[in-house]
Amino acid sequence: MRVSVILPLLLVLASCRPAEPVSNNTVTPPPPPPPGIPRTWLALGDSYTIGQGVDAGDRFPAQTVNLLRQKGINMGLPDYIAVTGWTSTTLKNEVNRISPIPHDVVSLLIGVNDQYQTSDTTGYRDRFTWLLEKAIALTGGKKERVCVLSIPDYSVTPFASFLDTARIRREIDWFNSINRDVTSRYQCPYFDITPSTREARYDRSLLANDGLHPSALEYRKWAERLTPVLEPLLR
Repeated sequence: MRVSVILPLLLVLASCRPAEPVSNNTVTPPPPPPPGIPRTWLALGDSYTIGQGVDAGDRFPAQTVNLLRQKGINMGLPDYIAVTGWTSTTLKNEVNRISPIPHDVVSLLIGVNDQYQTSDTTGYRDRFTWLLEKAIALTGGKKERVCVLSIPDYSVTPFASFLDTARIRREIDWFNSINRDVTSRYQCPYFDITPSTREARYDRSLLANDGLHPSALEYRKWAERLTPVLEPLLR
């Protein structure tokens, strides 16, 4: 069987796993929220947002909420529009279908499935722009509260060891150059977490048990970068 057939098949199988599997890298449960009306978070994305391979409390939005609560910010649990295997097309269609209500914070991380399905970068730029504009609208135009994360690089994972890892890395960089450029033009916070994910080449504790997705420890690093940016905006 050709590699191009094996990879989509394995990713489909991954999407059939329980949404919240047990992880051996769990973090401390979040403290109770401070009194008052909680701030809201909408997380848009794919497997990296929904946290394939880790517990719900270990996803990066949940860990960020945990850290913000520790700093006295009243945050509710995040809402998610994210599923393993989603492309920017799928996410756009689902956002259109669901018509989510406004939130105080919106995060956006999408594109890895566009890359492995060899989607054209022009189409990705158009769809990502639409998603970012929608995210800004969902915060009431508060673009400083829209957090865009770069696409992780799965070429360093055991899962990709039989693939053309140089091509994967190169194409991930192409797609990230697009989402970075679009985010810059709209002046939203951009978090380049791709170099951090590449550390998994030498540190397997940064990977979930599936050998493909980030572990709670890796997601913790993302949360620690988002927290100081969001904290002053939410007080």
